[in-house]
Amino acid sequence: MNRLLKLLFILLGIALFIIGGFYLFLHIAFDGLFTGVSYDKRDLIENYEKRKEEIIDVRNYFTSILPEGTDVMLEFNNNNELGIFHVTVDSIHQSNWNLEINSLKVDSLLNEINWTKEKLKILKEKLDKANCISIAGRDPVVIGWQRSGMGLFSYVLFNQNLNEDMIKDYNDGCSYIFYKDNIVLKYGGGAIGIQCFPDFYKVKSEK
Repeated sequence: MNRLLKLLFILLGIALFIIGGFYLFLHIAFDGLFTGVSYDKRDLIENYEKRKEEIIDVRNYFTSILPEGTDVMLEFNNNNELGIFHVTVDSIHQSNWNLEINSLKVDSLLNEINWTKEKLKILKEKLDKANCISIAGRDPVVIGWQRSGMGLFSYVLFNQNLNEDMIKDYNDGCSYIFYKDNIVLKYGGGAIGIQCFPDFYKVKSEK
């Protein structure tokens, strides 16, 4: 009996070691994509209600420094690295990933859009106050809150309240959920095509 129990514990230990190793591999190989914190629509709404003024402030600052004829998409990994720095100037688009902020490439991109490092720093500080990580667009402005699973939770802020036709376009329950006034909630932007809010699949399964 003792041998059987000992064998059982050994097999259990091996199984736990394999499972733990597999999750560690996923975490390292995919930068925490499958093992990181997961969020849902309620978390997205809660952050907006707590930091509404800060979210609006970062939107206003971003549009105020964005030159005409220029589109910018920025996502900060941390204070030293940009996960995304896509720039379009006069219809010429440049996609840029994982750039050190203190690099010649970032200096060149900032020069193209007539920004300084100080403007970039202020934008980062305002995003931090809004508890957000990315920003893009003009009207609407899309402010990324947190990555979760294969996609990104975001706020889509329009300059004016949505009319009935626009609400229909931005309320499919999958990528977009109309929240109120000029605010739409968004989930998506991952690497494997369209992703939907987790609640979308739950509702479909209950029908």
